[in-house]
Amino acid sequence: MQLTGLHHITAVSAKISDNVDFYTQVLGLRLVKKSVNQDDVSAYHLFYADKAGNPGTDMTFFDWPHIGPNTRGTDSIVGTAFRVSSQEALEFWMNRFDSLNIHREEIVEFAGRELLPFEDLEGQQLYLVNDLGAEFEGEIWQRPNIPDAYTLRGFYSVILSVPTTKQLGMIFTKILNFQEVEQSQWIDSKSNAVIYTTTDKGGPGTEVWLLEQPHEKQARLGAGGTHHVAFRVPDFETQVDWHKHLSKAGLPLSDLIDRFWFRSIYFRVSNGILFEIATDGPGFAIDEDEEKLG
Repeated sequence: MQLTGLHHITAVSAKISDNVDFYTQVLGLRLVKKSVNQDDVSAYHLFYADKAGNPGTDMTFFDWPHIGPNTRGTDSIVGTAFRVSSQEALEFWMNRFDSLNIHREEIVEFAGRELLPFEDLEGQQLYLVNDLGAEFEGEIWQRPNIPDAYTLRGFYSVILSVPTTKQLGMIFTKILNFQEVEQSQWIDSKSNAVIYTTTDKGGPGTEVWLLEQPHEKQARLGAGGTHHVAFRVPDFETQVDWHKHLSKAGLPLSDLIDRFWFRSIYFRVSNGILFEIATDGPGFAIDEDEEKLG
């Protein structure tokens, strides 16, 4: 029994209008759904993804206008990495970010992977990763000024920080059935990192990069921070099996929750890191035609 990859990643914004502009106009994602947070109906919940809102492409945001800025630190989700198809795509995005005055760093290498670090307008830590033209199961959302060959292709990985990797590494391999791929040094040149995949096959869209940062302060969630990461299962029956498995393992977890476009269960693997297991279906087109999403 394995999770099949990253489903969606949910973060926090205090400036939702600027957020929409950045993720749709700068990054070229499609706003596929504008809803409300089911746990706080006073707050909007926006979903950005590929053309059809396929699992593995979906970056979502809670609109919390009164929250303070995120305090970066350990015991938290510290980064989201999107895929692009080539080194030429990374160079395109470097030039695009420069022309739009978007904060970025230089292209760096991590464990044989080319990364372009950058931030959104609220300091959300993001990366583009060269996937070397790996197969992409999503659908390109065509945007002016972004060639199809250079468009974002869903997630490559999510990055977590913990004081020590031992405990969470055990949860990954013994309970969640992740595979440890390799260990490397993180791009800050001082943190050790362990790369896991959710499946035996591995590859883009399945990776979790776990950073060991014992000297970092405790993170505090705010605008520009990441609330949780969701992993994929194909259907509700598989999700029920996972719920039984996690309960038997003793992890504190939620009931099975109907989010209308998918079903969810939530569980914490530490005080600051929240995971979700979400079904691939029924999908965002259940309540409106694909052409009218958003």
